Amino acid sequence: MKKLIFATAIALGTLTTVNAQNAAIAQASVDEATITAQAEAVAQDFKEIKPSELPKTVLEAVAKEFEGATVSKAYKNAKGEYKVVLATAEEASKTVYANSKGEWIKKQ
Repeated sequence: MKKLIFATAIALGTLTTVNAQNAAIAQASVDEATITAQAEAVAQDFKEIKPSELPKTVLEAVAKEFEGATVSKAYKNAKGEYKVVLATAEEASKTVYANSKGEWIKKQ
């Protein structure tokens, strides 16, 4: 009888551990999906503008942070945020996001 109770306790303990691991894996998947969704939300709803239409603060931030890079494409969304595609010497292109004050939102 003691062996039966002991075996039942071990089985329940094992199932609890497996369930906790599955919950942790599921939470990690949800966190990753949330981060991806937020990044995509930032990248959406941009309309192309001429690079010359970028605010002076954004152009100055690009010049300071990415010396020698040139703006190949520029986009703006309704929130006043800018998506800037840069041509750099090291990479073929680099995309950065900035607000109208020239502060970086996201750098790829």
